[in-house]
Amino acid sequence: MKQILAITLMNLRAIPQRLGSSLVIVIGIAGVVGVLVAMLSMAQGFGATLKATGKDDRLMVLAGGVTSELSSTLMPDILPLLRELPGLARDAEGRPLVSAELVVITELRRGEGAQRADVNVSLRGVEPLGLQLRPEAKLIEGRWFTPGLREVVVGKGAANQFQGVQLGAVLKFRGSEWTVVGTFSADGDAHESELWTDANTARSAFGRGGSASSMLAQMQSAQSLPGIQAAIKADPRLQVDASTEVAYYSSQSQQFTQQIGMLTSVVAAIMAVGALFGALNSMYSAVSTRQVEIATLRAIGFSGLPVVLSVLTEALLLALTGGVLGAAVAYVLFNNMTVSTLGANFTQIAFNFAVTPELMQKGLIWATLIGLLGGLPPAIRAARMRVVEALRGG
Repeated sequence: MKQILAITLMNLRAIPQRLGSSLVIVIGIAGVVGVLVAMLSMAQGFGATLKATGKDDRLMVLAGGVTSELSSTLMPDILPLLRELPGLARDAEGRPLVSAELVVITELRRGEGAQRADVNVSLRGVEPLGLQLRPEAKLIEGRWFTPGLREVVVGKGAANQFQGVQLGAVLKFRGSEWTVVGTFSADGDAHESELWTDANTARSAFGRGGSASSMLAQMQSAQSLPGIQAAIKADPRLQVDASTEVAYYSSQSQQFTQQIGMLTSVVAAIMAVGALFGALNSMYSAVSTRQVEIATLRAIGFSGLPVVLSVLTEALLLALTGGVLGAAVAYVLFNNMTVSTLGANFTQIAFNFAVTPELMQKGLIWATLIGLLGGLPPAIRAARMRVVEALRGG
C-alpha cells in the first residue's frame, strides 16, 4: 500500500506537466457524459410528464384495438351504454361522472422569421363534467370557456411554447374563429400542452356529430376496474377497451422513451470509442515519458502491481473528473429546460428535461468504464517494461 500511495501521488503531481494530454481525457469523457445525460434527461422528462397525467381511479375508454385518442372513435349509440357501466361514481344529482371527449388536431405557430413553423397541437372538447373530473386543472388567468361558444382555454405548456395564444387572442380553426379566454395549469402533466373547449361546440365545428374520441369517467375506486372491464366484455355492443387514465398515458411514453434510449446509446457509444482512444493515447504517452522513472522505481524494489494500480488510478481520476464536469454541464444547461416534441398523437407535447441523480450516476459509470479501459493497457505495459531497456530508452 505504501508503494501504491507513493507512486500514485508522484503520478498525480506530474499531471500539470502533462496538462494537454490530461485535458484530452477530461474533455473527451465530459463530452460523452454530457451528451448521454442530456439525451436521457429528455426521455426522462417526457416520460415523467405523461406518467404524471391521470389518476388510478379514473377510467379511460377508447375504441377497441386503438392505442391513442386521435385514432379512436366512440359512436353516439354506445355512449349512453358506457355512461351506465357499473362501478362508475355519481354526483349528488345521481349523474355518472363522465366526460365524452373529442380530440382533434389544430395548428399553432412556433418561432419567428426563418425559424417560424406551424406545429400540430391537440384541441380537446370537454363536457361540463370533464372539468369537475380533473380537479388538478386550475385556471391561472382569465376564465373557463362558455358552453356553446367558440372559446378555448390554453394549457400553460402550450402558452409558453407557441405564439398567438395570449388571453384575448383569436385563433382560426377550420375557417372559424375561436377566442382564447383563459390559461390553465394541470400540475405539469400532458394536458398543459392542449387547448380545451366545449365538447359539443367542437363536434359541431369539426363535423363529428355526436361521436367522441374517448370517454373519461370517475370510478368508485381503483378496484372497480376489473368489474367494469368484465361488464364491457359481456356486452357485444361495446367494442371498446378500458384502462386507468394513468396506465393509458404511461403507455404513450414507452415508444418515445425506447427510441431516445436506443439513439442515446448509439451516439454515446460512438463518442465513447473516441474518448477511449484519446485516453489510451494519453496514458500511453504518459507512461512513455515516465519510463525512466518507472524503471528506476522497479530497480530499487517496487513491484509491478503498484505501477499498474498507480497508472489505473490516474486514468480513473481523470475520467471521473471528466464525468463530473459533463454531468454538471448537462444539469446546468438542460435541467428543467422546457421544450416540445411530437407525442404518440403526432401533436406537440411540452415537457421539461429532467436531469436526475440516477442519470448523473449512469454518466459517471460510463466515465469509470472508459477510464478503466483506457488506463488498463498502458498500466500493464508499464508493469511489463524491462528495467534495462527502459533505462536505455531514456
